[in-house]
Amino acid sequence: MEMLGKVRRMHYRDGLSRSEIARRTGLSRTTVRKWLEEANAAAPRYRRTKAPGKLTAFDATVVSWLEADARRPKRERRTAQAMLAQLKAQGFEGGYTILTDFIRDWRHRKGTNDPGRAFVPLKFELGEAFQFDWSEERLVIGGVWRKLQVAHLKLCASHAFVLVAYPSQAHEMLFDAHTRSFKALGGIARRGIYDNMK
Repeated sequence: MEMLGKVRRMHYRDGLSRSEIARRTGLSRTTVRKWLEEANAAAPRYRRTKAPGKLTAFDATVVSWLEADARRPKRERRTAQAMLAQLKAQGFEGGYTILTDFIRDWRHRKGTNDPGRAFVPLKFELGEAFQFDWSEERLVIGGVWRKLQVAHLKLCASHAFVLVAYPSQAHEMLFDAHTRSFKALGGIARRGIYDNMK
């Protein structure tokens, strides 16, 4: 529709000839004449017709394999190469790309509509939880490289955090890090989230 309006403006507003419009737009003179003479002319649209592909006859088979494999452990699932070999034995004449495109599209559709998939939103109320973890850092103190254990305590809702450095991860350091962090943050959250605490 945009090109149709452009052609009409060039003719009626700018006064250009049909051949000049055809030269500037790259359209044929027949198209320009048709668009200018017809009162209700519309720009042509390409409409692709849905034609059966090489994989269409095997769609149900591939879907049944994918559904069966979805319930199996990952090691026992068929690869796209294995599926292609089985399809070729059944008379499939297409290639690997057609099959992988189909599998990717099926997984995308299945993943967005699958009620079995669960997601845990990472939204927290104020004061609900904090996260605690250690990191190992190196720092020059008095000209000497030292290895420090840094305690990280972060509130999940506000993302406020406190860092406290120690020479080791002993229990005394762990308790001291919590005490200092809660004092600095002005309170204690209802629960703590720890990664691999022994």
